[in-house]
Amino acid sequence: MTSPRRVEPEWLDELPAHDPRAQRSRRDLVRINALMGNARILAREIERELPAGFASIAEIGAGSGAFLARLAGRLARRDVVAHLVDRQDICAPEIRAALASRGWTATTQKHDALEWLAATPPLDVIVANLFLHHFEPERLRVMLALAATRARVFVACEPRRSLLALAGARLLGAIGCNEVSRHDAVVSVRAGFAGAEISSLWPASGEWLLREFPRAPFSHVFVAARAS
Repeated sequence: MTSPRRVEPEWLDELPAHDPRAQRSRRDLVRINALMGNARILAREIERELPAGFASIAEIGAGSGAFLARLAGRLARRDVVAHLVDRQDICAPEIRAALASRGWTATTQKHDALEWLAATPPLDVIVANLFLHHFEPERLRVMLALAATRARVFVACEPRRSLLALAGARLLGAIGCNEVSRHDAVVSVRAGFAGAEISSLWPASGEWLLREFPRAPFSHVFVAARAS
């Protein structure tokens, strides 16, 4: 898909947290993430960049925390402090229990991601999963600049802007996804990334090693690691 990025509102962001359609859509997202393999993808990149381990991690746009719990299961690291950053505090007790069973201490941070990034102390890892595509370039540039002042490693897995991904989004009804998920999936692909679009917004500096690449069939990956 060669068309420019198009950022539009997603229905899940507009619905109250306890709306049944929103709750169903968040459950759909767990399945969509599993189909895309995003936890496996991010775990592999984190292990590659920090083979000796890490002590702190944050997910911006963490939602219910289900994705971070799945990521923790793939990383097999213990004694980790995890920050779940989201405008809504919807992390369920079972998610906290799942993280605790992995030796992770979870804290929820009910904040706008930019506000939180501007105030948080440095961290080992910051991850974003299906989150960066919500932002227009200039706001995303600010977010990435803040992340660059806070993280040793920043890893994102986003929708891939391609005809194949768009076709997949339009078929989500076949696996039982509700109308919110089906709408938002198409919007997400149109706002997704291709080429080096995220890298172009990361602060230009020799301090960072950047990698950006598609991961078949539907994901787009960005990794920033401090050169030191």
